Amino acid sequence: MLKNGSRAAPPLMDRIGIRMSTARDIDGLWVGAFTNQDEAVLQRVEGALQLMKQQSTLHYSRLVRSLDRVWVYLAPGTRGHYSRQLNACVLDERFVLDEQTTPDQIASVIVHEATHAVLDRRGIAYDEPQRYRIEAICIRRQLHFVSGLAGCEAEKEIVRASLDYYSNSPEFFSDVNMQQRFQDGSVETLRWLGVPNWLVAVISNAASLRGQWNSWSRVRPSPPGGRAGMSGSGAPRAEPAPWAPSTERY
Repeated sequence: MLKNGSRAAPPLMDRIGIRMSTARDIDGLWVGAFTNQDEAVLQRVEGALQLMKQQSTLHYSRLVRSLDRVWVYLAPGTRGHYSRQLNACVLDERFVLDEQTTPDQIASVIVHEATHAVLDRRGIAYDEPQRYRIEAICIRRQLHFVSGLAGCEAEKEIVRASLDYYSNSPEFFSDVNMQQRFQDGSVETLRWLGVPNWLVAVISNAASLRGQWNSWSRVRPSPPGGRAGMSGSGAPRAEPAPWAPSTERY
């Protein structure tokens, strides 16, 4: 059983990715990467964790208690997201490897996702009506963390601006908007992987049709003696300016 109490089996591709990852144990936390530059990625994540451990024992201890994994993989449209089935902070490898990404920025995202794990463990569901409130809580924890760091003014301003924007934009976290941002991020990721444009277009069109079907099946009347089809989007969120919270998969 995971630390969040979940017994749900992760998706097959996630299980395969976890098994094929380069990983190490850091204070009881599984830290792994499934990329083309695993060692470089792990060094950057370890540096961020070490920064957190040295500068904020409160946030670091909460992280170790709440998460089972920090996994670097591909996170379409966002710097990272929380996966409930893995009880993991999933970081996007492009964000981690970007030369402009600093250890405090990586640590800041991990703090955000660890807060989602804390809330999930307390039984607070990531339901549409309260998502913006949940995100505000997570961003406040980020702000508390970065406010204790020296020389991180740029990140502090970004987090402050994010808190102001997302606290007053509940529509940003609607199922429809989240699904659209995830699809857009997935298209960008496919292109980054070198998938031909014609195949990207086919996949994008198929995803769009599936999204339309899911939307229709959620609202169509129940058949006599039965229930209407309920297809949750399972869609993660993405990020506009200045920075969007991660896509949660509760």
